Amino acid sequence: MRLTVLGGVGAWPTADQACGGYLVEHDGFTLLVDPGYATFPAMQALVPAAAVDAVLVSHGHPDHCADLNPLLRARALGPSVPVLPVHAPEGALDRVLALDQVRVDHACVVHVVERSFEVGPFRVDTWDLPHFVPNAGLRLTAGGRVIAYTGDTGPSPALVDLARDADVFVAEATFARHVLPADNAPYLSTAEQAGANAHRAGVGRLLLTHLWPGVDPAEHLEAAGHPSEVAVRGLVVEL
Repeated sequence: MRLTVLGGVGAWPTADQACGGYLVEHDGFTLLVDPGYATFPAMQALVPAAAVDAVLVSHGHPDHCADLNPLLRARALGPSVPVLPVHAPEGALDRVLALDQVRVDHACVVHVVERSFEVGPFRVDTWDLPHFVPNAGLRLTAGGRVIAYTGDTGPSPALVDLARDADVFVAEATFARHVLPADNAPYLSTAEQAGANAHRAGVGRLLLTHLWPGVDPAEHLEAAGHPSEVAVRGLVVEL
């Protein structure tokens, strides 16, 4: 299994970094997880739109799903390709699909994520995690390897179960440490919390994602404690 980071900043893309997005490949199958802002150009540098076999979306905020629109336009208006399976929480994609309904309706079929299901060679297990909108934590298993991904989440005991013994844990870390703004504290996380959860779960490799544009990544890495890296475009993890 291979994980390739397309981008990892939160909220909006920068001049050189896309928002959250990841390619996960195994046994010839290409899964796109969270096509956030500016991930589609980053993806095309690696694989064409027609090469994507399925899409997983953790939640409906545009920094996690907006580039589903150009992906579907490229598939709908380009050479003929199979209908694309897209898995997301119920209603999460209503707005992004409504941007271009006539052109892209026939390009995909949307499935509501279940507690456990299969996508190609991947078993997908999900956890409901606290965020401003419904958010699914995703655990992908294939070939005896595991990638766990939080989407965006506030503190939850479910995070340790999500990440238990994962080879790679991709964890939201919008803030570095200390007290979050009161209105964010139930719905977003810190690098310090991500590191603690990774330690409790026995994670092999921790990737911090969703850092606010312009922050110093070194502060987040120090706060995490657990050995970690920041998810940046072009980072490849071979499992």
